[in-house]
Amino acid sequence: RSEQPESESTDGLVSYLKLNGTCPTPNGLMPYQVHSVPMGFSVMVVAGVISGLLGIGSGAFKVLAMDQAMRLPFKVSTTTSNFMIGVTAAASAGVYLARGYIDPGLSMPVMLGVLPGALLGAKVLVGAKTKVLRIVFSLVLVLMALKMVYNNLSGGI
Repeated sequence: RSEQPESESTDGLVSYLKLNGTCPTPNGLMPYQVHSVPMGFSVMVVAGVISGLLGIGSGAFKVLAMDQAMRLPFKVSTTTSNFMIGVTAAASAGVYLARGYIDPGLSMPVMLGVLPGALLGAKVLVGAKTKVLRIVFSLVLVLMALKMVYNNLSGGI
């Protein structure tokens, strides 16, 4: 799918919520239009249910909802999903820590590795080709699915 801007969205909900926006590209700001908000919301609900049932992050489902259903540019979908994951994690981290579900000695080295990786990923994203990102994302989804099937069939966690 082309990353070029489409015609103006006629969805009243999009206009009311002021969801259309712009994103940076090497050639300057590119406007984008949001479509099918109810469909995107529905996919997000399914993503939440799957996340709750399986105990997995639903970021991949959120990216699919924003990219395919709402027709946002891929980079906007991935960065928005990343932001939403961060907000969710920040909100629940205090609760989990207070209940003793987080081992600070284990989580600190993980955080120290994730932080520079996330910063590097954000820098690489700006110059990355969308087609390559879609291929990498698809491969990661397939590998996640195969790993889940393998764990289920082998009785693992």
